[in-house]
Amino acid sequence: MNSPFGGLPGNEAAVNRLREVYFLGIGGIGMSAIARFFHTKGVKVSGYDKTSTALTKELEAEGIVVHYEENMELAPKNPDLVVYTPAIPAEHAELVYYRQHGPKVVKRSDVLQLITESSFNICIAGTHGKTTITTMIAHLLRDSGFGCNAFLGGISVNYGTNFWGSERNVCVVEADEYDRSFLKLDPSIAVITAMDPDHLDIYGTAEAMEQAFIDFAGKVKDGGLVIGKFGLKKSKELKTQRYMSYSLQNESADIYAANIKMMNGSYEFDVMLKDTMISDVKLNMGGMHNVENAIAAIAAASSLGIEGEKIKSAVESFRGVKRRFEYIIKNDRLVLIDDYAHHPEELRALITGAKTLFSQKKCTVVFQPHLYSRTRDLADGFAEVLDLADETILLPIYPARELPIPGVSSEMILEKMNSGHKQVIEKDKLETWAQTDFKEKMNREFGEVLITAGAGDIDMLVEPLKNVLKDI
Repeated sequence: MNSPFGGLPGNEAAVNRLREVYFLGIGGIGMSAIARFFHTKGVKVSGYDKTSTALTKELEAEGIVVHYEENMELAPKNPDLVVYTPAIPAEHAELVYYRQHGPKVVKRSDVLQLITESSFNICIAGTHGKTTITTMIAHLLRDSGFGCNAFLGGISVNYGTNFWGSERNVCVVEADEYDRSFLKLDPSIAVITAMDPDHLDIYGTAEAMEQAFIDFAGKVKDGGLVIGKFGLKKSKELKTQRYMSYSLQNESADIYAANIKMMNGSYEFDVMLKDTMISDVKLNMGGMHNVENAIAAIAAASSLGIEGEKIKSAVESFRGVKRRFEYIIKNDRLVLIDDYAHHPEELRALITGAKTLFSQKKCTVVFQPHLYSRTRDLADGFAEVLDLADETILLPIYPARELPIPGVSSEMILEKMNSGHKQVIEKDKLETWAQTDFKEKMNREFGEVLITAGAGDIDMLVEPLKNVLKDI
């Protein structure tokens, strides 16, 4: 594959030549992982982002300079490399300057390509579950002593970071299908979780998106392995080399869970492989979909020859990913769960998981739609899934990289819902709603489940909600 780095050979030589790297959009979860990678290598790292967040504050505390004003006076004049995220608009003053004045200007995916050119790569792709599975695999390799370099799309609760390094030349990478960036990676092991329609602003059709996943599977190195969810569309085309299927409980899959027991928000189960079984595995994380995610992670770890007892111990010690079925409050009266779910199928897994675990509790979902285009394309699906909740609060759409689309708003979802308990409220009214409508009317006998979900800035509202509700 052509490298955007002028033919620099391999990971080591290319990275060692860099003295200063600048990140436009450094607060992004994927960008910050790469920024941390370079920082640990002794490269001078700085960056810009639109707003200060908990993550950018962590980067600053680690010694990375971050500014929040679109201003070349605050940016380095001649870095070796400028990395930008697609969320940065083309007319951004700093991006325009760098494109006109010479340093290499590349996307995050180009840098991941550079870093992983000469390593053994476990790349996790799919429209759902990839962040959790990536973090699980990286934790299994780290906890078992196998070792890896981890580039995560979320913050590991175990380690409080989205990146760590290792002497072992193995990279665990979340492979993002947005903008086809995962096609720049060369997997040794490729995990594919789902190929549901998403990012149709990029792909145009569901078929074009499915083809990108087929192409991704086709990039697996000679002798490599594709691990696919059992029943995936186009699974025959994915079986380009060695192939292993995984499932929650379907016995036709190569690896699956059996004898699943639920215990106070945790699960215990047996893992059935073709030639062996790992018994009494305990996962201390909510949601049956996370049992299936664990099966995918175990499939990858077992394919590397990691012993069953080490896998079992690592799964039990896994504490999850920030904003992936994350328990913010968990007691008999109230369970507050925060989750990144922003696609109908992710919401379905989240809501059904919570209602199964806490079947007697009323379930209220506060959802912030992410992107006008996604809301327009998937409004019917969002409405159907949100009707599974007992009550739904919709916040206005978070635009991210998009401009408004006429006629597209959260009311578009609301009007398609059948539930009689639904409303749209502004973000700044959510605390008041929690203090009055929710807190005063909650079911004191059986308790309540409150879920906050979305990929925008709804996470900024979680701590204020926690403070309002913690003394219930």
